[in-house]
Amino acid sequence: MIKFFYITDPAVIYAESFLRVRQSARLDHLPADIAGVATRLIHACGMPDLVDDLGFSPRFVSRGVAALLDGKPIFCDCEMVASGITRRFLPADNPVIVTLNDAKTAPLAKQLQTTRSAAAVDLWDHRLDGAVVAIGNAPTALFRLLETIADGGPVPAAILGFPVGFVGAAESKQALADEPSGAEFVTVFGTRGGSAIAAAAVNALALAAKAE
Repeated sequence: MIKFFYITDPAVIYAESFLRVRQSARLDHLPADIAGVATRLIHACGMPDLVDDLGFSPRFVSRGVAALLDGKPIFCDCEMVASGITRRFLPADNPVIVTLNDAKTAPLAKQLQTTRSAAAVDLWDHRLDGAVVAIGNAPTALFRLLETIADGGPVPAAILGFPVGFVGAAESKQALADEPSGAEFVTVFGTRGGSAIAAAAVNALALAAKAE
């Protein structure tokens, strides 16, 4: 019988994981609050060099934390992002909202001749004001969000922009950083991203809020 030797204590695994992230990643140039977020992003994907492509605005953590403490909702572009959010971390039982599969989304996408992910953003309506947005899949969702804000729509407190892929992902994240929206943001430039990273960013904000 094969016997493998590995750590089985969950608390030890958790502590050792974050210790190894801090040992392997270059975090000393980051503000302390952003370093905490970056640690969770790296833990979610296993890539210490992710920090080299990290982009953020100065008040991202403070405004994101304030929004969560105020009970604002968290809008996600897909169910995978929502599933990765640890609900017990949320400081005010914040609603986690996904409209991708809403009955109105597909007809709206057809009407607008766009993707369901982009059309789903239009259903966030006034609730978006001061909220937290986590995008971990669709570049079109991030582009649409920036368009609605530019057109005078409600402005979220914080945008966690991590669409992934080779068509529009890098461009949408660059637009997030370049276009003044009034929202604070965090992103990873380039093609990397994904639901696990977006959810990890929400969890980092939630834990920071819990510590307030």
